[in-house]
Amino acid sequence: MSERVGWRRVCAVGDLVPDRGRAALVDDEQVAVFLLADTGRVHAVAHLDPFSGANVMARGLVGTRGERPTVASPMHKQVFDLRTGECLDDPTVRLRVWPARVTDGWVEVRP
Repeated sequence: MSERVGWRRVCAVGDLVPDRGRAALVDDEQVAVFLLADTGRVHAVAHLDPFSGANVMARGLVGTRGERPTVASPMHKQVFDLRTGECLDDPTVRLRVWPARVTDGWVEVRP
């Protein structure tokens, strides 16, 4: 049980559609969760688009830039690295990133 301390269950991994986002509420914060089809990895970033101020990142377009897994905002199309939260179009802007993992079929996020 100690290895789960601090981790929050978000959803069953089967609830996620690969390369599509899903919004979740984690400790009163809206989080966008993504399951990548090519790697099977999960990523969790802020659902709030810092450019528009709208909670829309889970609806973003998943892709890559080079080796970087990305999500593009559905509002103004800025692209963010899912691993670091860095905006690839404006490096002064970032999405918050949460550690995410799959354990026993559940997606977990550590706030």
